[in-house]
Amino acid sequence: MRLSEDDKYQEFRGNLRRFVERSVAPHAATVDREGRPPLEAIDAARALGLPGLPFPEHLGGSDGDLYAQVITTEELARACASTSLTITSGWVLEGIVKYGSNALQRLVLPPICKGEMRGAWGLTEPQGGSNLMGARTTAKRDGDGWVLDGTKRFITNAGWADWYLIFARTGENTFGIFMIHRDDPGIRFGKAEDKMGMRGSPTADVILAQCRIPTGREVGDPDKGGAYITEMLHNSRLTIAAHALGIAQGALDEALKYTQDRRQFDQTISRFQAVRVMIADMALKVEAARSVLYQAVDYRLRNHPDSRRYASLAKVLCSDAAMAVSTDSVQLHGGYGYLKDYPIERMMRDAKVTQIWEGTNQIQRFLIAKEIYASR
Repeated sequence: MRLSEDDKYQEFRGNLRRFVERSVAPHAATVDREGRPPLEAIDAARALGLPGLPFPEHLGGSDGDLYAQVITTEELARACASTSLTITSGWVLEGIVKYGSNALQRLVLPPICKGEMRGAWGLTEPQGGSNLMGARTTAKRDGDGWVLDGTKRFITNAGWADWYLIFARTGENTFGIFMIHRDDPGIRFGKAEDKMGMRGSPTADVILAQCRIPTGREVGDPDKGGAYITEMLHNSRLTIAAHALGIAQGALDEALKYTQDRRQFDQTISRFQAVRVMIADMALKVEAARSVLYQAVDYRLRNHPDSRRYASLAKVLCSDAAMAVSTDSVQLHGGYGYLKDYPIERMMRDAKVTQIWEGTNQIQRFLIAKEIYASR
């Protein structure tokens, strides 16, 4: 099944787009300017059940598949990248459903699904971002629980989320995944980062100093976290690609709107050949990225042997498109594109980080080449 061939997904997208136009887009500039979470959009999203989209119905979720998650992420980011990131970031806790105990699922997920609590995950550390298996945060058994020590950096929703999925070393060559609550003893948060873009999404350090949690907060086998996180990153990489694709599409939308309104020499600048060539190139980038992303989702759902390579392809193509299309859209706006009065200025700032997080595009290219050679 391909996404474009299924009417139910098109209807779902249409409903989402109307929601975004009504409840997300009007607040995007204010959220960015004030550098605070998109509270209005989050409240509206709760009514639609978006925080619980990927989780099972028996835990309060909607059983939304990966296609639904990608569509939601893309449509939200089309108007406000910060809102998309904030609403969907709790979805990373989906790994608890696959690997966690029933008791842990019941403890963490129902309030996440209702939007009463928020989730985050902690992978990146100060010593390295892409070298995940070089993590220095440790988790050690202590009596009837665990004690964690370490610092996680650039954590989305840090200080604002309630539950934190933490990747930590449990032995010389073993890792585990642990659920930490913001009220647990020994957890604190660094200062909120003052960022170029994604300013409506809180980012800070998560600092664990003799952070003690009870037995049962480990996700699955505490020595198999490396395999778990690799599998979890596969889905996450696709939603991050969708996030970038949404920015790219939003930037193209703004370019089309502006060039059809702006007049020079007694005609709209959309009539100029040079403008049309730029628009065509922007559309090529967006549609090529979308095609590969949807193919990657299809492969993932079918456990196709090329699914991992296509996830990396999608991440690179979508994020490179976000940066290139938003930059060209600013150019087409002329001097107005440099002003905060126009959404494209925010979109360009938001786009840059998509080439950096969830595995830099340089690392993704390395993984793509590795997969290509391995398949020969």
